[in-house]
Amino acid sequence: MTLTGQELRPSRARLHHALRDSGVMPAAWSPAFEAIDRAWFLPTVMWPFDMTDATSVTCDRDTDPRAWFAAADANVPITTQWDDGRHAGPAPGRVSTSSASMPSVVMAMLDDLDVHPGHNILEIGTGTGWNAALLTHRLGPDHVTTIEVDPTVAATAENALHAHGLHPTLITGDGLLGHPAAAPYDRIIATAGLRKIPHAWVEQTVPGGVIVAPWGTRLTNADHVVRLVVADDGHSASGRFTTPVEFMKIRSQRPERLDQTAYLPDGFPGDATTTTTTLTSHDAGLEDPIRHPFTTVAGVLVGDCALLSDRRGAAVSAWLYGLTDRSWAAAVLDDAKPESTVYQSGPRRLWDELEKAHRWWTHAGSPTSDRFGLTIDPRGEYVWLDSPTRPIAV
Repeated sequence: MTLTGQELRPSRARLHHALRDSGVMPAAWSPAFEAIDRAWFLPTVMWPFDMTDATSVTCDRDTDPRAWFAAADANVPITTQWDDGRHAGPAPGRVSTSSASMPSVVMAMLDDLDVHPGHNILEIGTGTGWNAALLTHRLGPDHVTTIEVDPTVAATAENALHAHGLHPTLITGDGLLGHPAAAPYDRIIATAGLRKIPHAWVEQTVPGGVIVAPWGTRLTNADHVVRLVVADDGHSASGRFTTPVEFMKIRSQRPERLDQTAYLPDGFPGDATTTTTTLTSHDAGLEDPIRHPFTTVAGVLVGDCALLSDRRGAAVSAWLYGLTDRSWAAAVLDDAKPESTVYQSGPRRLWDELEKAHRWWTHAGSPTSDRFGLTIDPRGEYVWLDSPTRPIAV
């Protein structure tokens, strides 16, 4: 028997109900979700992320359509491109470089965006085209502009959109520049993680308009969705963090690959000095860096630094690497020990900076992520606690 899409899709109805009943999907977005099938925008071979094992698995629609459709209808992110398109074959590649985001995250960000009929929308990062399709169904093609930096990804998304009667304006180019030709926008939404939100987006958004984007620091891959409202003067935007997430980073702001031999040419511990720390892996946010509120604080206060960690049994190995010099620090934080040895080398004492940041956070009352926010103005951007008048500072 030949199986049709409908026969394979009880999972799609379950996802719709789960998103709606949990409150993640606002009622206003339910018709668009029902009309616009995520599966239309997914490749024949794709790589859903197994949330339990934290691994990417291969799904091939031609060889196992039931598993493919089940993955398309699951609340998981799906990699659709590896290694900027250089990857070949069914096995996962090295670096995922384009994806379909988790439906719950898509809906949460669209809720933050707060669109209304007549709004002019700019989307940064077309990806598969599903998010642009949802916006187009809700607002109409004349009100949606979407930008994709990768020509192949853009062409694939455009083909999928047009195949289903959806015709937003699709631009191939650098989304960090925005798209002045169609400005001003009532709303801008980014679907890639950022380490710096360009002021050009503020300039291209109407006063009172909204910018929704995943933002984070260079310390880890963790992001927070931030909802910025443009000020009446049109020159600045401020808003709070909403959802903790982890997005693929916009290409020009990807983290650089670290070469440990450049930091320790003579091997570990090199010329490091030693101290001790009472910080635990939980204190440092290493158990869940995506959701732990200290991660953002540490990234702001320990600037130009990258943190890598790895749990082995009861111990977590943590490394800090300076990104503007060859400073480094390392410690093995053992759950069973009250103190751990810290190794530090270079002009910066990176572990000391981490502990100072942790003291700031605890003295502030260990604030949760929803108390933090971001402001962008012509001078740059800064993170604050509770109000833009309280920038984070040691």
